[in-house]
Amino acid sequence: MIIDFHTHVLPPRIKKDRSRYVNADQAFAQIYSGEKAKIATAEDLIDSMDRDGVDISVIVNYGWTTHELCVETNDYILESVARYPQRLIGFCAISSYVDDISLAEIERCATAGAKGIGELRPDTQSLDYSDTHQIKPFVDLIGKHNLIVLTHASEPVGHHYDGKGAATPGLLYRFIANFGDLPVVCAHWGGGLPFYTLMPEVQQALENVYFDTAISPFLYRPEIYRHVTQLIGADRILFGSDYPVLPASRLLKEINAVGLPGEDRMEILSGNARRLLNV
Repeated sequence: MIIDFHTHVLPPRIKKDRSRYVNADQAFAQIYSGEKAKIATAEDLIDSMDRDGVDISVIVNYGWTTHELCVETNDYILESVARYPQRLIGFCAISSYVDDISLAEIERCATAGAKGIGELRPDTQSLDYSDTHQIKPFVDLIGKHNLIVLTHASEPVGHHYDGKGAATPGLLYRFIANFGDLPVVCAHWGGGLPFYTLMPEVQQALENVYFDTAISPFLYRPEIYRHVTQLIGADRILFGSDYPVLPASRLLKEINAVGLPGEDRMEILSGNARRLLNV
């Protein structure tokens, strides 16, 4: 079995005409203002899964800056999961960690079957993450509904790319500290956060944190799989493509060529996700 833990879809109306959304939402504009930025529907995703041999995909939303766009795209994700219940799992978006309407949106999406919240953008929220009281209602809701948090992550060095942002390891570390024993997934190898687990206190703090491989070929050499496995264990790595930016086949080819032990490879491709998602 292969589970892609990081994919994106948007409604057909957005794919057909993105201009209205570019003008309405800053986060959307950062990612999709250029026509080269690919947009896929649920049907596009299912077709790609069939081509690449992917059994289940997790659709993650984005950290939009407007609540209305969160609701619109959450609705589409929930509808898509309802159409393909054996193939798709949904994560929904919120625009704030503290607004009542965002907390109500978490309740709505969890009740409708969402398995997680994300892809969050902690770098765009004006919060002091050392203030655990401020974010407590959000964290309590995550625990109440047994949701998974998936956050964007970015490297403090290296090349710039659209949507890179500033969710770097230092910020992520403060963000993660709020969640205690609740599971958190850091996208894009956590912006390099696994390498800081060589520090004992960081290793302890990240015991319930997972890292996905989304867009890995654009960020790191293939040896990243071996190095992170040695640092934190293969049981904390989740296969994710970031479709439609990259097809799953691109990352599967890389994983198959890097020489991981068979057991580690299967943990990354599906075992860890099955345990985390309870599927």
